Amino acid sequence: MIYIVIGFLWLSICLYVILGGADFGAGIVELFTKKNARHKTKEIMYESIAPVWEANHMWLIIAIVILFVGFPEIYTTLSTYLHIPLVLMLLGIIARGTAFTFRHYDAVKDKWQVVYTQIFYFSSLLTPFFLGLIAAATVSHSINPDATHFLDLYIFSWFNAFGIAVGLFTISICAYLASIFALRETTDRLELGLMIKKSKQTMIFVVIAGILVFFTAYISDIPLLTWVFSQPLGIMATLFATIALGLILRAMNRRKLLPVRALAGFQIIMILVAATYQHNPNIILFGNGQHLSLLEHVASAKTISALGWALILGSLFILPFLFYLMVSFSKQRK
Repeated sequence: MIYIVIGFLWLSICLYVILGGADFGAGIVELFTKKNARHKTKEIMYESIAPVWEANHMWLIIAIVILFVGFPEIYTTLSTYLHIPLVLMLLGIIARGTAFTFRHYDAVKDKWQVVYTQIFYFSSLLTPFFLGLIAAATVSHSINPDATHFLDLYIFSWFNAFGIAVGLFTISICAYLASIFALRETTDRLELGLMIKKSKQTMIFVVIAGILVFFTAYISDIPLLTWVFSQPLGIMATLFATIALGLILRAMNRRKLLPVRALAGFQIIMILVAATYQHNPNIILFGNGQHLSLLEHVASAKTISALGWALILGSLFILPFLFYLMVSFSKQRK
């Protein structure tokens, strides 16, 4: 049953990165759009994120619940040493959701719309940045339980060159996903050309940010190159992600956009596999050489069994209705 629980944890993280990432990316893409094209971009992005707007944070909640119930020591460690970026990330989620709602549904259109828009933009930008900082801290050996100073324990454990690079990479991934997801929401030829241009621009940003991640990992003595390229699985995952990128470019050039969302999602999964498979099931790598493992630091067998069955039964309701939600919105657009 432990492998089922870990599988659901992995699934929830993947879905949050893909669906939640596309959601955050909508604000990022709009922020970096020229003012004369922002209104049209805003409309396209609304259509793109509509099916998952109310559901995307469910995957984050599921991941947190799995850690809290099934892996309490891991949950406690994360919420202790990374409480600052976690709080900032959660504040960003709240601010973004609030700003989006007032911006879109406020009955009175006045100067406050400018405030809501700016909050929406920068919370969309900063939330995935802190998510990347948190992810980087878990594998960069920067969390050191033996440290005695506040800065070493609670600041430099996540605020460092590698973390910043991963944060920027996460931002670029979100913008890339949003622009790719928006391709199928455009019916006008000029609009489609605009979104294809944005998709290609975000691809470039992803590549540049990815190179920066490897560079900062190298200067920080983090064996990221070894993790990714020392075993066949990492090489194959990187190859598949590259092939998916080529197929997306081909689909955009031919204006055959049906598979682009699936290809983008597959590409992100391959990136996550390549970056994490080598040290799994060790989910947190400490600076003192120790680690926390999903197989070793786990709740009691009865707890894991109950959690596993709850996840299995819950998925029978959640996944079909999520599919129905997406289909319903798709029919409405038609």
